[in-house]
Amino acid sequence: MYTDSAYWHHTRVDFKDKKHPLFVGSCGTYHLFSKYKLPTHRPRGRLDYQLLYIASGKAHFYFNGQEEIISAGYMVLYRPKEEQRYFYYGTDQTEVYWVHFTGYDVKNILRKYGIKDDMHVIYTGTSLEYKRLFLAMIQELKLCKEDYEELLVNYLRQLLIMIHRLVIIKPKGKNIFIMNEIDTAVQYFHSNYNKPISIEEYAATHNMSVSWFIRSFKEYTNTTPTQYILSLRISNARTLLENTSCNISEISNIVGYDNPLYFSRLFKKQCGMSPSEFRKNIAERN
Repeated sequence: MYTDSAYWHHTRVDFKDKKHPLFVGSCGTYHLFSKYKLPTHRPRGRLDYQLLYIASGKAHFYFNGQEEIISAGYMVLYRPKEEQRYFYYGTDQTEVYWVHFTGYDVKNILRKYGIKDDMHVIYTGTSLEYKRLFLAMIQELKLCKEDYEELLVNYLRQLLIMIHRLVIIKPKGKNIFIMNEIDTAVQYFHSNYNKPISIEEYAATHNMSVSWFIRSFKEYTNTTPTQYILSLRISNARTLLENTSCNISEISNIVGYDNPLYFSRLFKKQCGMSPSEFRKNIAERN
């Protein structure tokens, strides 16, 4: 299991902030690979709000005692003092990102962005931009640079704006069909990113033209299928560089590249530094 998280003032104790309209208290990510089960149960909930984004796989949530299986492309919102009960399973290869936030005006802010008081499950589609925003929040909360608290709120507001745009669309008919097709493709890419993937073959086997698939994919994820797969490979390579002792050649092979030199060139183009430089920077920072 891969996990990464950060907490305001390094405390895991939840709190209610009455000084700011919106305030980020903690954020993080989990990605299950082999761990059988990761349960969470807070019978009395928390004092703050929690927003969870299912990036891949699926998760099992309970609302009013009823189980609801939430797949990738959805976010789940818990409000203060609501019972929180959910499970992630290794067999589902669940990847989830979360943020806890509070403030004296959160309810009105959520309403402003189209999130009604009774909404728990929100369709958002899958986007690397969501992932980027969550990772940016984790980084800011770890480093605590100048004005980091304000920047955290700005990142969260960006996330809420993206949600609002989808809520306004209220997809129906054909749009729902397209979203389902893209969600299916995203889940397939997450499960097979380290294998050779032909966009032409994928489109053909799903009775889609290549041009329609690429255009629709970009419309709902803001990137092309090829770039999405590349980003998945580089993202997982970063995780391996940061959390394992595997050498560059091993990591190259794990994420789907037979040629370590080609992998290193791609990594540098995407991250601005070579894999070895990235690992060195992580070691120095730690």
